Amino acid sequence: MRDLTAPALLDGLTLLVSQAAAEILRIAGGGLAAREKSDATPVTAADEASEAMLLEGLARLLPGVDVISEEAAARAAPPEPGETFILVDPLDGTREIVAGRDEYTINVAIIHRGRPVAGLLAAPARALIWLGVPGRTSECLRLRPGEGPGQARERKVIRARSFGRHPVALVSRSHLDPRTESFLSRWPDIEQRACGSALKFGLLAQGEADLYPRLAQTSEWDIAAGDAILTAAGGLVATPDGHPLLYGGNRGQFHIPAFIAWGDAAAARRA
Repeated sequence: MRDLTAPALLDGLTLLVSQAAAEILRIAGGGLAAREKSDATPVTAADEASEAMLLEGLARLLPGVDVISEEAAARAAPPEPGETFILVDPLDGTREIVAGRDEYTINVAIIHRGRPVAGLLAAPARALIWLGVPGRTSECLRLRPGEGPGQARERKVIRARSFGRHPVALVSRSHLDPRTESFLSRWPDIEQRACGSALKFGLLAQGEADLYPRLAQTSEWDIAAGDAILTAAGGLVATPDGHPLLYGGNRGQFHIPAFIAWGDAAAARRA
């Protein structure tokens, strides 16, 4: 079996998401051409261009591996994935980029036997890429979109922080639901910070917050890359009853009913 976390492959994936980030910024500078999909969610020319670039690059880097991507899944039912597959959100946080905010990401995760073995998040407007390999390392690279990992201005290992007396929760800017608000009420002094997209996982992984609950349905491509990065940084992404998330096993639906992302895995076990 090929090494899904080989350094050369991870470098190739990092360059690929960096190139997709540059393409998103190029299109955003000239007009996003936003429209509404059949499920009432927005899509733009940047989503579609990023997806096309990612699909071409992934076919080259990991030939024969199934790719499940958000926009392709919206056009046609995705295939039943094999033991190894890739989850892609080519532009997570479309509402944010349309609104002119910088809280949007590119998400790429390699899944093997239901769990992410590597994940990448790029934040194009922030010139950041997070890379996580559970059991090995979680890193943040500062590099200009379009450049490769060897050109990073900064590359550092990151760790999530311990759960403190005055925790900070990251909550969805667009999808905060009553169950999530009820869950957070168990900490009277908690600070809530609204943030869009999978950017929240990168912030958790580098110790800027303590948890991110989402007790409503979301899609696997929204969280799998962040799961890998946060897990590699010492955190945990789990079901509300504490079980690790499994991907690709829900009969082609690629939905997660609810999850809680914890910066401190020990705090999750105590909760």
